Amino acid sequence: MFDFGAMLILVVVLALLFDFSNGWHDSANAIATVVSTRVLSPLTAVLMAGVLNVAGAFMSTAVAKTIGKGIVDPSAVTEVVVVAALGGAIIWNFITLNLGLPSSSSHALIGGLVGAGLIHGGVNVVKISGLFKVLKALIFSPLFGFIVAFLLMVLISWMFYRTQRGFGVWLFWRLQVVSAGFMAFSHGANDAQKAMGIITLALLSSGHIATADVPTWVIVSCALAMGLGTVMGGWKIIKTLGMNIVKLEPVHGFVAETGAGVVLMTAASIGLPVSTTHTITSSIMGVGAVRGLSAVKWGVTKRIVYAWLCTLPGAGLIAIAIYLLLS
Repeated sequence: MFDFGAMLILVVVLALLFDFSNGWHDSANAIATVVSTRVLSPLTAVLMAGVLNVAGAFMSTAVAKTIGKGIVDPSAVTEVVVVAALGGAIIWNFITLNLGLPSSSSHALIGGLVGAGLIHGGVNVVKISGLFKVLKALIFSPLFGFIVAFLLMVLISWMFYRTQRGFGVWLFWRLQVVSAGFMAFSHGANDAQKAMGIITLALLSSGHIATADVPTWVIVSCALAMGLGTVMGGWKIIKTLGMNIVKLEPVHGFVAETGAGVVLMTAASIGLPVSTTHTITSSIMGVGAVRGLSAVKWGVTKRIVYAWLCTLPGAGLIAIAIYLLLS
């Protein structure tokens, strides 16, 4: 089972590096609100998120199977294609991490995979129906995140309308620890599986496994890589999400994390690789919109949207360049 060639070993190493960068890049998704509201210290928050990221990665492998066989044809790609796809996603992650932009690691990976697949074998390598299914999930998950958070915020505002402010702050101060943990768990349940799917794709295309079932060692290694990356913390993105979009209090953090977590867990259970970053960002916007459109700093959100729009083609072009260099 472990009789791997040098290129396949490189695929595994890069996939784990991608998971590490994903955890580092996306740690803000789980802890930005809980840190900005000062419910938890940054160190406590990242340690909690790291542990729950690892736990969430063991929930299922439905997303991994979608990535492994639903976007490109495993029999038509090579290990070089997978290396180029991972390289494009990793480089894009570190570019946006350095700029403090919460772009999507999911978009980066899919963009890299499609770009490398197209330059290798043309349109026939890409499974168009599977790609459209994934893209629809990536597009609609932010919308659902916004709506769920908005409605939940309205409901809680109505339920606690006559509650004394001191009691409300005390209650949601504690509840936000639970919601942050739920968000970290759901992040691991969805995002850790993407690297699992890439390794599984490489194993399938090289003939080391016969089906898209994810080997246990792949699950464990990807879970640990993401957890370690999360512990590193992406502090620039934490500031962008937690402080620069809308002014947050514990109740807002609780609602945003709960709304995003519900969307992510639903997607993970049915095998859809949605964007954790897009979902939590739109949930924060939904919470802010309850207080009026002026409560949301739309200038910051424009920069985030531009990063979203550039991620698929940007990672894809980098993957194409890497493929051409390796070939």
